[in-house]
Amino acid sequence: MDRHFQRELESLKTTLIKMASMVEENFLLALRAVMEKNIELTHKVIETDKRIDKLELEIDDAVIDLLALQQPVASDLRFILAALKINNDLERIGDHAVNIAEATDILVQYPDAELLEEIPQMAEIARNMLKDSLDSFIQVDPSKARAVLKTDDKIDDLNRQVAHKIIEHVKNNSKTAELGLEISRISRNLERVADLTTNIAEEVIFYIQARVVKHHAEEKDQK
Repeated sequence: MDRHFQRELESLKTTLIKMASMVEENFLLALRAVMEKNIELTHKVIETDKRIDKLELEIDDAVIDLLALQQPVASDLRFILAALKINNDLERIGDHAVNIAEATDILVQYPDAELLEEIPQMAEIARNMLKDSLDSFIQVDPSKARAVLKTDDKIDDLNRQVAHKIIEHVKNNSKTAELGLEISRISRNLERVADLTTNIAEEVIFYIQARVVKHHAEEKDQK
């Protein structure tokens, strides 16, 4: 029974890593779609997201079976609970990738317009955060996960800068308000991706170190 349980745990981790890789690749594809204003890439992002949704359900079923049939404890239980939450976070990142890619439908109507400089910066930070959070899970590396937590504020600051610029843009250029609002939408989705990668990093720390760091809980415990 123990060997069977361990095989099931390994299978769950393998499937989750597969989903993580798919989500990461699709997020990068969504960023390309926006930067290149490429509708064909947008269609690919949408199609891949359907496969991600199916994989999420498969992982959910595997987690339910493990909890119901094996009654895991200690680190095994933490891993399964973390896998459940990471699975959900990955699916939501996939949804935000679709939202970002769909902005291309508006951007192509403004072929000469350039994105605000903050958007590529946000995209790079979010990309690195996602990669590091997933690496921390695969490599069982809490230090890498903690590094992700320290990066989220940068995305928040850039998102506020974008919002301020868009407000000024809409005031002064009502004819291109639609473009400004779409750029703001991209910014918000990038900010949400960063939040979700932070969630993943927090779950990795919980799984490996049995420490809750959400909502600065760890800092409160130390006071």
